[in-house]
Amino acid sequence: MLPYPEIDPVAVALGPLKIHWYGLAYLTGIAAGWWLALRRTGQPWSPVKREQVDDLVFFAALGIVLGGRIGYTLFYGGQRLVDDPTWALRLWEGGMSFHGGFLGVLFAMYLFGRKRNIAFWRLMDFVAPLVPIGLGLGRLGNFIGQELWGKPTDVAWSMVFPADPLQLPRHPSQLYEFALEGLLLFVLLYWFSSRPRPTCAVSGVFSLGYGSARFLVEFFREPDAHIGYEAFGWLTRGQLLSLPMIIVGLALLFVAYRGSNRTRNGST
Repeated sequence: MLPYPEIDPVAVALGPLKIHWYGLAYLTGIAAGWWLALRRTGQPWSPVKREQVDDLVFFAALGIVLGGRIGYTLFYGGQRLVDDPTWALRLWEGGMSFHGGFLGVLFAMYLFGRKRNIAFWRLMDFVAPLVPIGLGLGRLGNFIGQELWGKPTDVAWSMVFPADPLQLPRHPSQLYEFALEGLLLFVLLYWFSSRPRPTCAVSGVFSLGYGSARFLVEFFREPDAHIGYEAFGWLTRGQLLSLPMIIVGLALLFVAYRGSNRTRNGST
């Protein structure tokens, strides 16, 4: 068993103002995506121009925050949302959903693409490699904040989280997600998108990669206490939300590589 490296979830405290590591992870992820987007506009097949990146990041950030919060309240709020609808507005109490943020970014990119006259799937192929950086940092924020820990286990790398009322050795599932949804997915997408690919291919790899990684890690992650297991008595809410991403990812790759579609990113 490994000792849990206790880190104060509050990174900076200035009187009543407290800045948590989780919030800094979001900001750092957005900043890193901004920097990478600027670099990738230099590629000849980039659909986004350098001067458009600021607006792109602004739209994406709105999609992440609004979609993530709305998605969390709808997907995981349950009875709490029914009893107190104003809870959805109290962002400082925490609670964000990746799947909600994903839908929010899709909608934000649709609006941005219409405004800038950029085809939606070419734009999503550009954005997809930027996303895993923020995902990985967000999972590190979960780890520091002692949120979303794993199931009890006796593996050598298990940890006892001080906030766990049962004080059981558990899978550090936040680190599994950091490694798979963050680091591995970023390396895969960065490599895959480093040369022209058929339109929808990069988006397909992202959707399939994230959906598969999240579906796998959910087997090691403690399900939400107020939801538990759902379909068949062993699938979690996160797995049910990830299944459509796997299906959509496979469909996008099929469309991208079928013989009748030879449209490349940045050319026709």
